[in-house]
Amino acid sequence: MSTEFWYNIVTHEVEEGKQSPAVDRAGPYATRAEAEQALETIKARNARLDAEDAADD
Repeated sequence: MSTEFWYNIVTHEVEEGKQSPAVDRAGPYATRAEAEQALETIKARNARLDAEDAADD
């Protein structure tokens, strides 16, 4: 089984496997590097979805 990486939104650290409560982590990510960029990924996804919502209005 491959390792999953998670970004802990409370501690701002990458975790290997499910170490913290689900409410405190984002992921899973396939690599540590992807998990390190979690906040940027989430912000970009939210901006894209906001733009799509605005276009629908």
